[in-house]
Amino acid sequence: MSSPKKDKRKVKQKLLHKYRLVILNEDTFEERLSFQLSKLNVIILTAISTLLLISGTALLIAFTPIREFIPGYSSTALKNKATRLTITVDSLMADVEINDIYFKSIRNMLTGQLDSLSAKDAYSINDIEPVDAETVNIYASQQDSILREKVEQEDKYSLLERATFNANFTLFPPVSGQISEEYNADAKHYAVDIVTKKDEPVKATLDGTVIFSEWSVETGYVIIIEHSRGLISVYKHNNSLLKSQGDLVTAGEVIAVVGDTGEFSYGPHLHFELWVDGYPVNPSDYINFE
Repeated sequence: MSSPKKDKRKVKQKLLHKYRLVILNEDTFEERLSFQLSKLNVIILTAISTLLLISGTALLIAFTPIREFIPGYSSTALKNKATRLTITVDSLMADVEINDIYFKSIRNMLTGQLDSLSAKDAYSINDIEPVDAETVNIYASQQDSILREKVEQEDKYSLLERATFNANFTLFPPVSGQISEEYNADAKHYAVDIVTKKDEPVKATLDGTVIFSEWSVETGYVIIIEHSRGLISVYKHNNSLLKSQGDLVTAGEVIAVVGDTGEFSYGPHLHFELWVDGYPVNPSDYINFE
């Protein structure tokens, strides 16, 4: 039985045993090339060649356009296109959401209904009671300062802020007459009803664009005008409409004729509403109808 040392020596001798690889001319048997090799050299060269081939192939796939043809790799152009499409979809979704809110506001104006109107939104300027300045602590705590900053962000959509803002507008009275029913948010009557003569001209309260001019069963001939800064005016129960959707109008321009149309009408009058950013305000606070 051979010893382990002898076995190792035999393996080493086999690996290091020299061989000559000769390339001859077949016709003349002239020696053209010759290489002196061993099994160890062949193994080492084979390993190095395999490593270089794998590395070269990986680099070729990673840094050349060839990778686009390999399953599992996506092209840079495709990634950029997908990114642009994602951004576009997000923008479109935001636009759709804005349009949904806008159309919801128009629907509320046509139906005279609000999905939810908080007590804060139902306030008017006249509901605010005066405060004695001497009894007010003007020094705010840290918690109070944080709360005020939060409230300031939320009050951008407060009806009180809108009312103060819209008070700077000079609004043209659509008709002159006696108010038969006042604005009453609690009763969901977001308008003033002005009794006047039949066929009296109805005038635009401010420059704007007609966004609705149609007939409805409940309120008869209705015309809605969109003005600047989120202000929208609504004129209902008209006898006829003189402007169409898309028309530009100026303050004081005749847009309709007073009538008694629609199931909710009780005589010749104008049902007039003012909306700001989708919320109603009391027209009497800004317009003198008499």
